[in-house]
Amino acid sequence: MRTIDCRGLACPQPVMETKKALEKSEGEEVIVLLDDPASKENVRRFAESQGHRVSVSEGKGVFKLRIERGKGRGEPISPEEKTKGRQSLTSSDFVVFIDSDSLGRGSEELGRNLMRSFLQTLEQSEAQPQKIILINSGVKLACETSEVLEDLQEFSLKGVEILSCGTCLDYFGIKKKLMVGKVSNMYEILNSLTQAWKVIKV
Repeated sequence: MRTIDCRGLACPQPVMETKKALEKSEGEEVIVLLDDPASKENVRRFAESQGHRVSVSEGKGVFKLRIERGKGRGEPISPEEKTKGRQSLTSSDFVVFIDSDSLGRGSEELGRNLMRSFLQTLEQSEAQPQKIILINSGVKLACETSEVLEDLQEFSLKGVEILSCGTCLDYFGIKKKLMVGKVSNMYEILNSLTQAWKVIKV
């Protein structure tokens, strides 16, 4: 059993340290210590996505994640399986990447109207994205008072995963105002972009 202490580390370091520990560990279990709820969820999701089982306990403000290697919902997908799977991809196998709360340059009011129009049109189209990734001021779209919050909630109900950059939410001081989707990290965002068949940047 190997224990790594990720308390006090900023996103995405906890995920990266966990990844390294899992790659180097020869034992069946890895213990990860964290003191941030968002990091706890990021590490848990990462480990489960790699086919490991995760159990979480909490005490005195410290989260203890026990990761059991290769005992989760499935084994990681091999490069060969990814290549094989791409042969049957549909038009819905794409990710939408949004880095602003308005669309285009110029008038901010026009940009907000265009963003709302884009999301509403996409939501009503046949092809639905696998994920919508929000970074920088784009994270405001998934928070309270957002003019497109209902549209993003409709996407979520359809199974579209919505990821908001945790560092960006912290920068704007709106993490507690997130109303739809998950708080994510740069490792998960990069992984989502590199695995996507197609990325649409808005």
